[in-house]
Amino acid sequence: MIIQKFGGTSVGNAERIKNLINLINFDESNIVVLSAVSGTTNKLVSITESLYTQNKTEACAKIGELEKEYFQLAQELFETSSKLAESTKLIEAHFSYLRLFAERSFTLLQEKAILAQGELLSTAFFQFLLEERQIPSVLLPALEFMRIDKNLDPDEYYIKENLKRLLSKHTDNKLFITQGYICRNAYGEIDNLKRGGSDYTASLIGQAAKVREIQIWTDIDGLHNNDPRFVKNTQPVAELSFEEAAELAYFGAKILHPSSILPAKQENIPVRLKNSLKAERPGTIIQDKQENSGIKAIAAKDNITVVRIKSDRMLFAYGFLRKVFEVFEIYKTPIDMITTSEVAVSMSIDDTTHLKEILIDLQKFGQTDVEENQVIIALVGLIPTTENGYASKVFDALSNIPIKMISYGASNHNISVLIDQENKTEALNALHTKLYSLNSHE
Repeated sequence: MIIQKFGGTSVGNAERIKNLINLINFDESNIVVLSAVSGTTNKLVSITESLYTQNKTEACAKIGELEKEYFQLAQELFETSSKLAESTKLIEAHFSYLRLFAERSFTLLQEKAILAQGELLSTAFFQFLLEERQIPSVLLPALEFMRIDKNLDPDEYYIKENLKRLLSKHTDNKLFITQGYICRNAYGEIDNLKRGGSDYTASLIGQAAKVREIQIWTDIDGLHNNDPRFVKNTQPVAELSFEEAAELAYFGAKILHPSSILPAKQENIPVRLKNSLKAERPGTIIQDKQENSGIKAIAAKDNITVVRIKSDRMLFAYGFLRKVFEVFEIYKTPIDMITTSEVAVSMSIDDTTHLKEILIDLQKFGQTDVEENQVIIALVGLIPTTENGYASKVFDALSNIPIKMISYGASNHNISVLIDQENKTEALNALHTKLYSLNSHE
């Protein structure tokens, strides 16, 4: 069995949805995971924003606009009157459901239910298309087997047992369709795995079903050695280890959800990144295999905030950092980078939801200040700390750019530097021009 996950651009219009049939592997059992149609989730978010501000007229107008888009999509997608009628009925049901939210007070749980509509519609439409083409398949509702626990982590045992139960009902079928991103929480309410969570869904299903391979299909030829939006002449990386891919995903490689590597790594399942618009391209394979040393790719993580604490109590003290970290733990705020001196500690975060509360608590330990609009540049590969030259060439490439923080030596797979957001493009290009000579040990 394999998993094939297709992102929003792969189901971005009727032509691309039809083309999925050419990309699906029919030779073995296959669970196809679909995202919402490109742009739908953003429009659903916009609807929830209007509902939060109690602008019901605006919300209903946005709902009506999105409904028209789906009516148009159905017209372009289906050839038979029966499937067009069936899809029309489905659209009316979903959007009547959305309009109900404009008649009541709006809550976070209702927002999660609204955001789930995109995946529910895309998978239903694709199932209708398969039925119209007389291709045997089964629609597996993700809300019947995907669940997160009270800590918002995947409930792996629940997922495994309920997926097994659903699949056992259809032993004669080889093709299954399900939704990415959406799930239920520990209380049975509709929830989600956060934006980009369809990759995570695919990886969790792959782990539960112990599949042969997980395929992530997007509109990019695999994971590139730099960000093609800011750097010219980037190239796909043919192979990455799980550790390298995890670092790149966490530090800004948008093609892959940061959480999606761990479930695959735990079951040693290869993850293949492919381009649905250029299926003949080889893409990137991620597996438990380490190739030659050197920097394979560069990624940038935006919207970083630095929190600094200065306190004479740090001098010759123990337990100080533990107390500081406990503050971030209380507010469930991960720390990306950390540097220390005798009397100061600096930490970078990308989630500022509870920054105000964190700063109030940290003031008990010393003087605090904050610096915003920072970016982490991560250089990823196999970078042995016993070999000479890596750090010096990185710093030479960035000689004209002020570096605020450096992380080197904690991992053999990552050198990270913190710089001002305004210097990001210059830094990515300078590194791209100068650093790949490291791979040949020049």
